[in-house]
Amino acid sequence: MAKKKLRVGILFGGKSGEHEISLRSARSILKAIDRKKYDVVELGITQQGRWLASGDSQALLGESTTPAHPSEKSLTIASAAAEPGSGAGVDVVFPVLHGTFGEDGTIQGLFELADIPYVGSGVLGSSAGMDKDAMKRMFFAAGLPQTPHVTLLRSEWRADPKKSTRLIEKSLTYPLFVKPANLGSSVGISKVKTRADLASAMDLAASFDRKIVIEQGVGGPGVKPRELEVAVLGNDTPEASIVGEIVPAKEFYDYEAKYELNGADESVSIIPAKLTAAESKKIRAMAIAAFRACDCSGLARVDFLMAPATKAKPAEILLNEINTMPGFTSISMYPKLWQASGLTYKKLIDRLIDLALERHKEKQQTSFTR
Repeated sequence: MAKKKLRVGILFGGKSGEHEISLRSARSILKAIDRKKYDVVELGITQQGRWLASGDSQALLGESTTPAHPSEKSLTIASAAAEPGSGAGVDVVFPVLHGTFGEDGTIQGLFELADIPYVGSGVLGSSAGMDKDAMKRMFFAAGLPQTPHVTLLRSEWRADPKKSTRLIEKSLTYPLFVKPANLGSSVGISKVKTRADLASAMDLAASFDRKIVIEQGVGGPGVKPRELEVAVLGNDTPEASIVGEIVPAKEFYDYEAKYELNGADESVSIIPAKLTAAESKKIRAMAIAAFRACDCSGLARVDFLMAPATKAKPAEILLNEINTMPGFTSISMYPKLWQASGLTYKKLIDRLIDLALERHKEKQQTSFTR
């Protein structure tokens, strides 16, 4: 008797500004996933937040981001959980959702309530990894070196910009990076070289979130730090890939540099990064420590900044941030780092599904009532 295939729901789209990136990731996974091992169900969410049945989900993956003929009945995660034998049910969900409402703990909470295994970090790890302020607090508690920063509320900035500016300049020196605390793919981020540029950068970040994180540029004026990345994979015993480097086409690795530039203007990835053995070992260990500090599971990409060595001091390695659902196309850094570390894209998908089932099984050992 043939072994029953696992039914895997690939969840994509969503309400975030990274909707299109999610579709690209989902297309890559659907193309590569082993159909001999899995029955695959496409689960799409429109930009308006409407859940779609499988046929309309396939339409969402087309050139248009709006299904031509939406079904009367939308598929919900609750119905998928409650009807495992109906053809709608799934054994595990791979949520290829980037940004708000996808990797911030909200959808993970739904999966937990529905008791469905899912790929990636849980509610805490996802929300901590999304909120740069909370993330940095966890890094600090774990003793991990990171960029000096200040966090301000949108209400504080709008109530008294002059006071906020004084607070920022008392704690940090230019150049600065101003970021919305809860947003991915470098959306809403500005590099600020002087006070004259600060207000517009703060207003931009405030349009995307109620919390604004202001970071000191690494290395000081005129210095361009190296941007290094490590892919982490696992649950309680995570592993780190080799270290890669991004050489941005622009002044820093913003949304346009990540997704929109082509040809001679596009950013370049160097895998493995040119580092000493000691530097590589240190960065990989820091990546695992950051993964554990935020209570992550499944997968994460951990990003670093490295200030070049000077006559006065050696190169400085600082933790920048963690991304709990990084871009997942076949040419995204996360899969490329594992490919270079000996794990193919197809096998990486298998491993992530196994880790989701492993964590769900481990959760069954927990008692939730007396």
